[in-house]
Amino acid sequence: MIKEAMLYEKAQGKEDKRVHCFLCSHQCRISDAKFGVCRVRQNRGGVLYTHVYGETIAMNIDPVEKKPLYHFLPGSRSFSIATKGCNFQCGFCQNWQISQTSKDGSDLTGTPFMPADIVHRAKRERCQSIAYTYTEPTIFFEYAYDTAALARQEGIYNVFVTNGYMSAEAVKTIHPYLDGANVDLKSFRDDFYRKTCNGKLQPVLDTIRLMRNLDIWVEVTTLVVPGQNDNPAELKDIAQFIADVDTDIPWHISRFHPDYKVSDGGATPVQTLQKAKSLGRDAGLKYIYVGNVMGEDRDTGCPKCGEILIRREHFAPNQIRVTDDSSCPGCGEHIAGVFK
Repeated sequence: MIKEAMLYEKAQGKEDKRVHCFLCSHQCRISDAKFGVCRVRQNRGGVLYTHVYGETIAMNIDPVEKKPLYHFLPGSRSFSIATKGCNFQCGFCQNWQISQTSKDGSDLTGTPFMPADIVHRAKRERCQSIAYTYTEPTIFFEYAYDTAALARQEGIYNVFVTNGYMSAEAVKTIHPYLDGANVDLKSFRDDFYRKTCNGKLQPVLDTIRLMRNLDIWVEVTTLVVPGQNDNPAELKDIAQFIADVDTDIPWHISRFHPDYKVSDGGATPVQTLQKAKSLGRDAGLKYIYVGNVMGEDRDTGCPKCGEILIRREHFAPNQIRVTDDSSCPGCGEHIAGVFK
């Protein structure tokens, strides 16, 4: 479905058919008949259109912990959707088959599924949230926005799983309907973002700060890739940045497994992940989780007394002991998150 896009402006001159898209931090200025960096937003005669509205390429019911969101309605189910495309080009993408496909509509099409259909299905399947995930929700913003607005009317929460490369205008626009987000902080080096992702670091940092300032629940994930972003000094910088924003933000340190264009070498050593966890503790972070490793650090403990409050097997909690007022039943310490 072709639909006029949000968050763009037309050129001032009558003969100038270019448009300025300010949906994400690429800030594309797009000539007539051309696509932006995401290649799902096209200028047609001076009007910007999205090519992915209502076109789902992936749709599943997931435990919310799989996003990963460990402090957001733990134990609940999230109706998860995506369209094709992304505004990054990461060589280690885990979902490259749908995020890095040619994005001009020529090779991979989605299944028509309108916002009202999504909300109806989520409600029927007793999902407490809808997750805009798998690819990058920023590039299907109009679809996500309309769905989120309807979901809010039905008492269903909305969460983004995002690379964080959206503009401040986009964050503020979705803010009335966005309850939580997991933001990928892939590195703390701008040259990494430029070379590996075709982006920049600062906009991602700005998104994390802005979301927290707007009281959107935020968790951060770093996929630790051997030889690329696993230097202890860089991991320390990531941990310190998160702590400077809010020590209550959970940090998910995920193990890399070879995929897509980064197929050489092995998985991230567990010792590297444990070192990152130690650096996070030193920075003052209260909640740190190691992901993609069986049996590693998935439980939520009280940051004050250490009592295990949420015990997880795989992605499913089998014990949740946070009180109704979001406290530890042992010592009364407040546990940050969205628990009701």
